[in-house]
Amino acid sequence: MTRSFIDPAYSPSETSAQLVYSGGRLDRLSEDREETCVVDALRDNATGIMGFARGRLLVSLADDVPKGIFKLHELAAFDPKVEQAIMLGHDGRADRVAVPLSLNPDDEDFELPEPYKLIDYRSLGRQWLLSHEELGNAAYGGAMLAWHATNRFCASCGSPSQMKAGGAKRQCTSCDKEHFPRTDPVVIMLTVSGDICLLGRSHHFPPGMYSALAGFVEPGETMESAVRRETFEESGIRVGKVTYHATQPWPFPHTLMIGCYGEALENAITRDENELDDCRWFTRDEVKAVLAEQGPTLDDGSPQFFFPPKMAIASRLLTDWAEAEN
Repeated sequence: MTRSFIDPAYSPSETSAQLVYSGGRLDRLSEDREETCVVDALRDNATGIMGFARGRLLVSLADDVPKGIFKLHELAAFDPKVEQAIMLGHDGRADRVAVPLSLNPDDEDFELPEPYKLIDYRSLGRQWLLSHEELGNAAYGGAMLAWHATNRFCASCGSPSQMKAGGAKRQCTSCDKEHFPRTDPVVIMLTVSGDICLLGRSHHFPPGMYSALAGFVEPGETMESAVRRETFEESGIRVGKVTYHATQPWPFPHTLMIGCYGEALENAITRDENELDDCRWFTRDEVKAVLAEQGPTLDDGSPQFFFPPKMAIASRLLTDWAEAEN
């Protein structure tokens, strides 16, 4: 008998569950799929389909009600690449499928008929345009399609690979080696020392924006070791105790952000100028003021400092620390 799995311990009060892109609740059926599952799903008019193109999701804004799930016939005008569609899972009522669309929003003369828009994942999350669950499924579908698009050849022998099990894996057409979707773990950490926290500015940040430091977990490394190494490499600060806070799926293109707090063992900053444009300590009161948009301003009235938007786990790390008991 097939057993359905929808996380029995899932709770909306769980910190991770409250973050954008974390609301996906599909039964992914990854271990119980027929090779025809996508074809069968596309033949079923009950199936909900999400359409993707170059890191964007197709959304209908008819009557100012965003809609990101369609029937196959509704996507016909956008030339869906059904042969590259992947099974996302089952939502308790019907199958859910992700399909790439033959659209290039980067073309100079690109235009979609009203009321359709191609909206990038970051904008979807910033504006919370879809339900929490749909945003999670959009991140899931976008990450899966991105992985398939960049893994068309076998990493072992270089031969073409083909999608299997409705997108749950790829298999080499020559050596038969199986390849499975990857998730890249990234630690993002708020280093604290008493009543101050460490924030940095990457060179690509807009002026005035500061965020928690972050970096990829390397092979053979624990989460805690990655926090300590990345913090030291970027700021010169040594970290002792590391505590986990929450995680957030991050579809750029298929990352898992692991949010942590680290206790600083020293306060003297020696930043890596190649990595950071600036790095400095902020007091808890400064963080509270910036979060409340009551921080210091420039001559033109714009904020001197600001933090990542609420959609990002960095914002949650800062907010939860700022609101904690001293």
